[in-house]
Amino acid sequence: MTDTNYRELQAIQSRYGPDKFVVLGFPCNQFGGQEPGSAKEILDFVAGYGVTFPLFEKVDVNGANTHPLFKFLKEQKGELLGNDIKWNFAKFLVGSDGTVLERYAPTTSPESISDDIEAALKGEKKGVVAATSPIASALNLFK
Repeated sequence: MTDTNYRELQAIQSRYGPDKFVVLGFPCNQFGGQEPGSAKEILDFVAGYGVTFPLFEKVDVNGANTHPLFKFLKEQKGELLGNDIKWNFAKFLVGSDGTVLERYAPTTSPESISDDIEAALKGEKKGVVAATSPIASALNLFK
């Protein structure tokens, strides 16, 4: 799953980046200890995939120390069996206004969501925006 995700996420970044789309990566060590390394070790690892999208410091996505961004994402797009993220490489598609448009399982290949990305870029995919959106603030960093 790691190999496919990094390769396809980078391909998506390369394809849609010129259209003001950006992949954001948030390493997490809460799933079987799969991200035990330091920030430098993680960056060195993903460099082998040619990753150019922003990669942030490790965060917790579940539990008492859940990062506020993931708390927001999970509140906006829960899942049938609870809101917790089930494994690494869970994906969220977020509109330019901070709207959480879709949530995808870790097993969903990045390439399989290309149609949704294209619809979002064209403004055809709409969602509901919360009154205060930490995502909208974060997205302003990329404008």
